[in-house]
Amino acid sequence: MFVCICRAVTEDEVHEHCSSGAMSVDAIGERCGAGEGCGTCLERLQQIVNERVATANSAA
Repeated sequence: MFVCICRAVTEDEVHEHCSSGAMSVDAIGERCGAGEGCGTCLERLQQIVNERVATANSAA
């Protein structure tokens, strides 16, 4: 499923970027451009980042 329509970025791609160290919306945007168009995806991007951070914190 697409998270960012403007840059054709999928949810899987966002998760891959998070796995490789992009743990903020800005860091994801720098890697793939998500969130740098119309901004409609920013809320979903933040949700994904929050989920990944919570998962990382609970594993530590």
